[in-house]
Amino acid sequence: MPIKHAALKQIRKDRTRQSRNQAIRAELKTLTKRLLALLSEQKLEEARQLIRLVSKKFDRAASARVIHPNTAARYKSRLAHRLTQTPKA
Repeated sequence: MPIKHAALKQIRKDRTRQSRNQAIRAELKTLTKRLLALLSEQKLEEARQLIRLVSKKFDRAASARVIHPNTAARYKSRLAHRLTQTPKA
């Protein structure tokens, strides 16, 4: 265990940030799965509305450096591609 107060404070800050980052990542995964489920069910209107929210969340996570900006761009691109490639029912 660290002895200095600054080191103890840094551990507390790290734990807080870690839990916040995990929550953000979990929300991204949940929204992505929900979007993919809508696409598989051919609910395109709902998927179009949800992809805007998902893109916004990915951008926020990337700007906060929770995930790498290129990772966010890659996920957004792939989800948008799936939405446009879904055959119209």
